[in-house]
Amino acid sequence: MRGLLQDDAANADAYLAWWQLAGVDSAIGESPVNWLRPVAPRPAAAATTVPVTEKPRTLESFLAWLANDPAQPERRWVGEQIAPTGRAQAELMVVTDLPDPADMSEGRLLADRAGLLFDAMLRAIGLDRDAIHLASLFTARPPGGMVEASDLAHAADRMRTHVALAQPRRLLLLGDRTIRALMPTDGASSGNSLRQFNHDGGNVPVVATFHPRLLLTQPAAKAECWRTLQSLIEETRP
Repeated sequence: MRGLLQDDAANADAYLAWWQLAGVDSAIGESPVNWLRPVAPRPAAAATTVPVTEKPRTLESFLAWLANDPAQPERRWVGEQIAPTGRAQAELMVVTDLPDPADMSEGRLLADRAGLLFDAMLRAIGLDRDAIHLASLFTARPPGGMVEASDLAHAADRMRTHVALAQPRRLLLLGDRTIRALMPTDGASSGNSLRQFNHDGGNVPVVATFHPRLLLTQPAAKAECWRTLQSLIEETRP
């Protein structure tokens, strides 16, 4: 009996294979179908309007939006957010790209050895963390530290709003990714000179330099970093 069932199964498979070779790849009903009959148009779907989210108008509302809005790219990543710190209208606003693993562990930006070097950079221009507004393009760290181009464009746009609401006197950008996102250039301007950063409410003097994490691995870059920081000092002189 078992052999008969196996023969029947083999015959059935062969039968189906024959029809597939003939071009019949779906079930056929008993009643004839006019396949050339025009298809009746489906009713048009009701138009949906995507609500446009209005940008926050105060620094406090911006920070709340940044922390709670479910549409932000950081919602897709594992790990707590590290919020910006510092008051509005600070002497200097510093923007980095994203938290390092040590930052995520300590719950603050520029921690560990990179943080010690950053604090030394601030002291060199007569400032400390209490005197600045510190933020990052992304408030959390994506897997592998890699971000999509669309997320980077979104982060750059919201950072322009952030700068406009924070109203710093000057702006310092840290790291290549931050610079490329916020200050794309054709190379005509010197990195050591003050430029103007255009944001939602106008512009602010800006300089850009190496991220402390790079300076830890390439100490030779510290000389150029110091020249850049000097332009911030000179800008405050009468």
